[in-house]
Amino acid sequence: MAELTFWTGSMDSGKSTLALQTNHNHAARGRVGRIFTSHDRAGEAVVSSRLGLTHDAEEVHDGLDFWRYAVDALTRGARIDYLICDEAQFYTAEQVDQLAKVVDELQIDVFCFGILTDFRTRLFPGSARLVELADRTEVLQVEALCWCGKRATHNARTEDGVMVTEGEVIVVGDVDDHAGPPAEVAYEVLCRQHHRRRLTAARAHAVSLAPDPLPFG
Repeated sequence: MAELTFWTGSMDSGKSTLALQTNHNHAARGRVGRIFTSHDRAGEAVVSSRLGLTHDAEEVHDGLDFWRYAVDALTRGARIDYLICDEAQFYTAEQVDQLAKVVDELQIDVFCFGILTDFRTRLFPGSARLVELADRTEVLQVEALCWCGKRATHNARTEDGVMVTEGEVIVVGDVDDHAGPPAEVAYEVLCRQHHRRRLTAARAHAVSLAPDPLPFG
């Protein structure tokens, strides 16, 4: 029986790496799949991992209907055994419903990968719907770490080096380039405590380098 599986974890937990590994494992056994992504940091229509792995993919826009896509492809004689859906947090709730229908009606396995919450600590609509519908929701065992060494559970957004908790939900930033001045928009994983305190690695470093207060009054 086909299944809808949702693999989730914070940034830096290896979701895209696992997506590419899953595709490799199934393709190596002669299965034929399609790969999808949305708003990947490397650009449109590509899945990229922080380990340097990349693979061409089909970009998911709001207007994409997964059910119609699959039915049209099968009608034209194509073979589809599974779908790899990376950055699934950016999919609409309706698209997740379509993926569930693809699994149930066409018996095509769907493997989704994405983070649960945005920089405001709110559930992404796509991720929320996946938790509601998935046959299995799996938490990645590779733990991302906050700058303090604790397990990172929250994704923080910085603008010009300052952490923010308001703004557009989908803004793709450079999370790897630490050379030079801070990127206009960047992301960092933090533990809950330091996310609540808005204490990023840069701010913690600045505080640690601040001179000790004078021993007056």
